[in-house]
Amino acid sequence: MTPPRCLVRGSLNNDEYLHVKNLVRAGETIFSTKYERRAGGKGANQAVAIAKAGGRVDLLGSVGEDGIWLIQYLQAIGVSTDNVSVVETHTGRAMIQVADDGENSIILYPGANFYPLPLPRALDSRYTHLLLQNEVLFSSTQTYLRLSKSCNPPIVSIFNPSPIPSKEQVAQFPWSNLDWLIVNQGEATALCEILTEESILKDTPISEIIAKLCDAPAFYRSTNIICTLGAKGVFAHTLHGTIVVPAASLRGPVIDTTGAGDCFTGFFVAGLLEHSANKISTTLSLPELESILRTSVEAAGICVQRRGTIESIPTRKELTQ
Repeated sequence: MTPPRCLVRGSLNNDEYLHVKNLVRAGETIFSTKYERRAGGKGANQAVAIAKAGGRVDLLGSVGEDGIWLIQYLQAIGVSTDNVSVVETHTGRAMIQVADDGENSIILYPGANFYPLPLPRALDSRYTHLLLQNEVLFSSTQTYLRLSKSCNPPIVSIFNPSPIPSKEQVAQFPWSNLDWLIVNQGEATALCEILTEESILKDTPISEIIAKLCDAPAFYRSTNIICTLGAKGVFAHTLHGTIVVPAASLRGPVIDTTGAGDCFTGFFVAGLLEHSANKISTTLSLPELESILRTSVEAAGICVQRRGTIESIPTRKELTQ
């Protein structure tokens, strides 16, 4: 059997960090106490997390000439970048405010991430899993998702809809081709409101939001849903049932939450890869799922106690120390 391997079709960014006392408000001008440039993009972040968790991973995306350093940086960490193209435009950028309390706000400039790369007719048979986000062209995401189900055997598909797609994109999305949906509570609420055309009250329990989402006519009931809840842990819904896994106990203060979601997603996908070593499966038993989720929240817990995004992602070995 082919060793499990994940293709990440995603973004690569020059991340520019502005450290501030508090997130800027409308009409306000404030000083930044520190500036940093780092590697980022949800595709790159999640690919690195998979690699650091011990998974085999290839990243497919594009950068400009100003982003060649990103390719070299990712290669050194263990991410295969053979499918990263250098194109004639600027590399994508993220302007990230990080407040003293660890909260953040982000403005994205897509740049090369929206460059129309040639679309394949089929996916390489080496891949057992496909991870997608929403920082590249939506048409590309749709194509890769559909191709994942034309393979024999089908490739396990995972989608993290961040930033949240537009109403039109949600309506066009091929939900029946998706095996795993990974969202935070805000994204789950937004998707639910779009697909059900109903407003969700602020204090609605996440279990009710996910139930409404699953009942939406356009949604595919067999899709497994993982919803991260920050300090409250993670809620998971599958055909086998639902489980809640608490957040990890932190050894120190929260410093920077920027990369926590991508860290969680990467470790979760690495867990799927590890579980698929003997048999490729689109779902898991609840005990198997709980084990993967506990590892993922532990990794995210370490991540938020460090600065940066990629730099804050722990290795699998660090989780056992």
